[in-house]
Amino acid sequence: MEHIDQLRTLGLFDQRVPRYTSYPTAPVFSTDTGSAFQVECIRALDPAAPVSVYVHIPFCERLCWFCACRTQGTRTLSPVESYLGTLEAELTLLAKTLPAGIKMGRLHWGGGTPTILPPHMINRLAQAIKAAIPPAERFEFSVEIDPTMVDDAKIAALQAEGMSRASIGIQDFSEDVQEAIGREQSFEATKRCVDALRAAGITSLNTDLVYGLPHQTLDKIAASVERVLTLNPDRVALFGYAHVPHMAKRQNLIDQAHLPGDQLRYHLFQKASEMFVGAGYAAIGIDHFAKPADALSRASQAGTLRRNFQGYTEDDCSSLIGLGASSISSYPQGYVQNAAATGAYMQRIEAGTLAGYRGHPLSQDDVLHARAIEMLMCDFALDLDQLQHEFGENAAQLAPTHAEVARKFAPFITLTDSALAIKPEGHPLTRIIASAYDAYAPAEAQYSKAS
Repeated sequence: MEHIDQLRTLGLFDQRVPRYTSYPTAPVFSTDTGSAFQVECIRALDPAAPVSVYVHIPFCERLCWFCACRTQGTRTLSPVESYLGTLEAELTLLAKTLPAGIKMGRLHWGGGTPTILPPHMINRLAQAIKAAIPPAERFEFSVEIDPTMVDDAKIAALQAEGMSRASIGIQDFSEDVQEAIGREQSFEATKRCVDALRAAGITSLNTDLVYGLPHQTLDKIAASVERVLTLNPDRVALFGYAHVPHMAKRQNLIDQAHLPGDQLRYHLFQKASEMFVGAGYAAIGIDHFAKPADALSRASQAGTLRRNFQGYTEDDCSSLIGLGASSISSYPQGYVQNAAATGAYMQRIEAGTLAGYRGHPLSQDDVLHARAIEMLMCDFALDLDQLQHEFGENAAQLAPTHAEVARKFAPFITLTDSALAIKPEGHPLTRIIASAYDAYAPAEAQYSKAS
């Protein structure tokens, strides 16, 4: 109880802080930085360095109430096909802007529901991407898959285009939890999907669970974890539900009265985490788990784990090109986000320009703070010698923050001349501690709870 009381005192149950999938975070982005900066960054890419590519498919046949992603519902493929045409036009514009010789090291399709695409559209989109940015010799292709929106033909099409990793959304297998979040998905349907993926030769499987959902109890989350373990995924993401109805209106359909309280929410995560670790998975960062032989575990052990808009990754590409509505690109020079609304995105592309409409150019101080935050989020520690090596005397500007963090979070921090480290019992505070290194505090930003 004393341990939980200390976490509560330090803000775990009431502070709202970023998840730090980027730094600065998206609320800092400004419309002063847009497509012109986007073109600059693309033209400056090094042809010798492969890039990552993210493609956003914003369409869903059903809109899950818990989801805060940029999505829209559709019952027909007509708007999907129109959007696909715009993606092809964006790829044509991109290809004209890219330096000759650029290759693609990673490709990820997210949404929305990428598997809303029928096989012929899967082939069409994949071929258009490869024509604009040919795959590098080492190429990985991952896709977010809804088990209720996929069949053998779609899996075969994805496999034929080189899909090597599938990410399956589960959230929770309890029927009353699923009903409360507007997402019905049986274990049987999920297992059929997993079996079909394995049969197609997909060797890497990721599953997503969410804690903090309405009606969840320790017994229910334990039962869901047990079922997930029978699927034998290579990786698991265990995300905390962020109730932000001011941002995602559909969340108003969720009865707040049935959401678990702060202390139960904490124990839901701890219970699931203990079960995954007990089953032989390595804990990765604040909310991922992976088998010891998985590339994510190897990156964590080697100190090369990274964090980007898809969460934790071993992706070593220095640039990420985002395609589609609301996608965010990350370049050494800064960030650019495409127009968020699908209509606005399509209008920009149809006008013959790239779709970037807001962003943020990185200063040297930004890069320093970003590196410190990424170290904390990935390694639960700051390697002060490494920061000195990378940033020289500029790294010294963080010294007062190190001292303040060590003072404020004293029971959970060790600070020496060479490192600042968060003790294991303090890991739940990682986002709060990382926020101490955040030089921006947009007044209008509303983040999710730290727990």
